[in-house]
Amino acid sequence: MSINFQELQDLLGAISQTDITELILKNDDFELTVRKEKGIVAIPQVTTPVTPTVMETVSTPSTVPTTSSEASTSPETSSTPTADDKKWVDITSPMVGTFYAAPAPDEDPFVAVGDRINKGDTVCIIEAMKLMNEIEGEVTGQIMEVTVQNGEPVEFGQVLMRVNPG
Repeated sequence: MSINFQELQDLLGAISQTDITELILKNDDFELTVRKEKGIVAIPQVTTPVTPTVMETVSTPSTVPTTSSEASTSPETSSTPTADDKKWVDITSPMVGTFYAAPAPDEDPFVAVGDRINKGDTVCIIEAMKLMNEIEGEVTGQIMEVTVQNGEPVEFGQVLMRVNPG
C-alpha cells in the first residue's frame, strides 16, 4: 500500500471535524493508528519504510491586537467579540503545520491588522513537512484580526486571521 500524504492530511482533517476518537487502518505492510484526545491528533504507529510523523493540534485563544503596530507580533486576548465579528470572514489553515507571517525572518509580514487585501493575495505561509505553502485570502477586504503568532504551530481548520469583506 502506498501512502499519499495529501490523502493522509485530508483524512486527519476530516477526523478532526468529527467525534471519532480512534481509527486504525491495517494491511500486510502498513498500520496506522490515530487517537484523538482533547484537541490532540497523533500518529503513534507507522510501520512502513516512510519516516513516521507525529502531528499535534494546538488550541489557540481568539486574539485581538490593541494597536495596528502590534498586529502581527503581540496580539492580546479578547473576551467579548464585537457585533462586527458576525460579518467577518475567517481565513483558516488548510493543513497542520507552522504559521509564518513573513516570507523570511528578516522581512515584513505579508499582512497586518488594518491592511487591505484582494482576493488571491498571499497572507501567510504554512510550513508542512518541510514544504512552504502560501496561503491566499479568499475575499477582498480589511484584515481585522490575526489570531496566531509567527512560528506558532497550527491545526487543520484553525482560524489564522479574520477579514472584514468589502
